Amino acid sequence: MSAQQQQQKKPIRVLVSKLGLDGHDRGALVICRAFRDAGMEVIYSGLFCTPERVASMAVDEDVDVVAMSLLNGAHLTLFPKVARLLKEKGAGDILIVGGGIIPESDRKELEKQGVTGNFGPGTPLPVIIKHISENMQKRK
Repeated sequence: MSAQQQQQKKPIRVLVSKLGLDGHDRGALVICRAFRDAGMEVIYSGLFCTPERVASMAVDEDVDVVAMSLLNGAHLTLFPKVARLLKEKGAGDILIVGGGIIPESDRKELEKQGVTGNFGPGTPLPVIIKHISENMQKRK
């Protein structure tokens, strides 16, 4: 098998993270299960992560995607900080996906700062999986 064929068969590695002082992890755990069922390798950060911890874990675990969930309204502060830290660590090629309580008016600002998706409650799981899969295809 060629290196290119091996690369194509390599599952997408996703770090799912709960940032800040947000102790609501039911949605993140559902996402972890859905990603795993879709054939992705999933690493869950646990609760109350700092942006520094998320960026370090992403680099240490050599992930393709960081999927962040936040329900406490700090998305405009914490999500862009993760994106900036990943760039500083030379990992700016990692796909960053946001989710949680994100007003429509904040989504464009997050996109400008490198955070894609920005899915709200009730988003069908296949929509999120498709977003990640299609963006990973574009990056290869």
